Amino acid sequence: MGSPSMCGHGNSAMEIRQQLNRQRVKHIVSSYQLDGNEPSQFALYLEELLQIYPHPLVELALVETLIDRWLSVPLIRGIEFLAQTHDKLKLWEDQPIVSTITPDQFQHIAGLDPTPIFGSTEVPPTCPIVRPL
Repeated sequence: MGSPSMCGHGNSAMEIRQQLNRQRVKHIVSSYQLDGNEPSQFALYLEELLQIYPHPLVELALVETLIDRWLSVPLIRGIEFLAQTHDKLKLWEDQPIVSTITPDQFQHIAGLDPTPIFGSTEVPPTCPIVRPL
């Protein structure tokens, strides 16, 4: 019999990470009511984007699109908003991703920890240290 991984890198950890990533995206959408008047079509389109692109990239594109459209009154929502987000994601496929916002601005706008998007200068240990040998 095999023993479980000491670091807990099983399927359940990946599933939890994916659920957390989805919750982060949902938080941005609900905070700004981005689904507009078409929540079911919006959810389907968003799910497609999340299947194609990494979650952190979708988060960044949502916030960048929010900033791009900030001065539009009323704020563009629904499928039109996601289409603009998708355009930004497609643009990033062919060129380096250059964010126009800082991690602090991201945190202020999204209300989320910017580390999954911008990375961290701290390197966490690969396994928690139980006791020295």
